[in-house]
Amino acid sequence: MFKALLRRPLLPLLALPLLLAPVPLPAQTGGAPYSVEGRSFGRLQDAVDAIGEGEGTIRVAPGYHRDCAVQTAGRIAFVAVEPGRAIFDGVTCEGKAALVLRGAGARIDGIVFQNMRVPDGNGAGIRLEKSNLDVVNSLFRNSEEGILTADDPAATLTIDRSTFSRLGRCDRGLSCAHSVYTGVYGRVVVTRTRFEKGSGGHYLKTRSPRVEIRDNSFDDTQGTATNYLIDLPAGSTGRIANNLMIQGRDKENYGALIAIAAEARDNPSRGLIIEGNRASVPQGTGRKTIFVADWSGEPLAIGPNELGPGLTRFEKI
Repeated sequence: MFKALLRRPLLPLLALPLLLAPVPLPAQTGGAPYSVEGRSFGRLQDAVDAIGEGEGTIRVAPGYHRDCAVQTAGRIAFVAVEPGRAIFDGVTCEGKAALVLRGAGARIDGIVFQNMRVPDGNGAGIRLEKSNLDVVNSLFRNSEEGILTADDPAATLTIDRSTFSRLGRCDRGLSCAHSVYTGVYGRVVVTRTRFEKGSGGHYLKTRSPRVEIRDNSFDDTQGTATNYLIDLPAGSTGRIANNLMIQGRDKENYGALIAIAAEARDNPSRGLIIEGNRASVPQGTGRKTIFVADWSGEPLAIGPNELGPGLTRFEKI
């Protein structure tokens, strides 16, 4: 069943704003909110535990679910019965996230995560602690963080056709939170996904040694006190291609759109491809912004990109 879901047709990207727009929904009533192979469960954790070390799919009914779960084993797909109408709202496990994942692998399909806040300022829809994760057709909004990971150099995080909105923070004297922030994951792939309306931190920050970031939109026009659109703080190889990147006016750090190795040179960056992107900055601000700011000291493969007025193509820091 899990493998079959990997072949499930994806929804068109243009349908996401309509699919994932706020919709008045009742609290879940009249029937169990979760099912596994025809068995019904009233608590998400009970459904996760029923799969145990095996492989299975949890189908999530429409409605607001003030619930959370920790996966410690098995391979589990969490799938909305009606994409965009199964909403995990404001409840976290272990002071971390609605879903804390440290099993043998997981998939998230068509689910909304919102209003996640915890004392350490890293309340997330998903806290990924090990193994592969595929996220598709999902929405993360109005939280401190969308997805936050630990380190797993052997694993891959894939995000496709999803939206991250009104996420991030840099306040209260705590470390910043970001729309997506990954530790040292072996590979991070982000495609056909929208980032918008950030409320602090970076939109996509990853310490992965290899990335594929393509065909996304980073729309910061309604962002508040945001930083970089893409931050590879330890360096990385791979591709950043065919993205739309718009910097907004309300910035905590407007210095760059893409930052390479700003914190460390733990990963090689030689040959990182950056091409086919369209980028712009607000006019009339009198500030200098760099499209690619590089601290790695290695030769990058910066190809043709369409840059608006006021953007400096590249600067070695």
